Amino acid sequence: KQQHPDAILHVMAPAWCLPLLERMPEVDKAIKMPIGHGDLKLKIRWTLGRELKLEGYNQAIVLPNSLKAALIPFFAGIRLRTGWKGESRYGLLNDLRNNKQAFPMMVERYLALAWPKSQMHSAADLPYRPIPKLQSLRETQLATMQRHQLPQGKAILALCPGAEFGPAKRWPEEKYAEIASRWLQQGGEVWIFGSAKDQAVANTIREQLPTELAAGCHLLAGKTSLTEAIDLLAASDMVVSNDSGLMHIAAALQRPLVAVYGST
Repeated sequence: KQQHPDAILHVMAPAWCLPLLERMPEVDKAIKMPIGHGDLKLKIRWTLGRELKLEGYNQAIVLPNSLKAALIPFFAGIRLRTGWKGESRYGLLNDLRNNKQAFPMMVERYLALAWPKSQMHSAADLPYRPIPKLQSLRETQLATMQRHQLPQGKAILALCPGAEFGPAKRWPEEKYAEIASRWLQQGGEVWIFGSAKDQAVANTIREQLPTELAAGCHLLAGKTSLTEAIDLLAASDMVVSNDSGLMHIAAALQRPLVAVYGST
């Protein structure tokens, strides 16, 4: 989008991440991918490809490495189909990149696809690395706060104590409780985010707070949609998080953020 400000960008992705795309200012339209990971469902891919042909796309950038992922752009007859070789996708992709070892990091590999092949010989050729940004309107934040009966006008500390791979990646609950206690003593409020599987961790943090402070700690783990979590994180004044998806969302929302990496 930086190279081509007038370009119209559509993104096809699984349903769970459509709320992220709705908050990305560069994306003009999000398209739900109706096929699950690993499913071939060739007839559905063919039908979807023919429907997308009507959009008249000039280019498709295919991020997954599977052969299946390259079928829809091929069926859509998109003139330029860019991606890494992956599962020997000769023919399906006609702007094929095969020097993956020259781009050690996944983010470098994805970024390289935004530039012509002739310019991308190694990661050193990447001219810049845009920082992802999500947008959230203040009125939407306030409406979400009201919907979850959250107080307004106080300094908000957002805690994201969950981690994808369990306790080995989590900062101990008592540490989160200590930070929450300090924040609450200073007159702020604490919101604890996460999925349903993080509810036990969130409860443990709150239980370790002094009784007189616990009322200011609000458990949101498992109670918000992804869209709501984005808007509530955007309304927070400070975020402390483990290495998790919510950490990346907080960073993209440009919130003051401390990310704790451990213990592995």
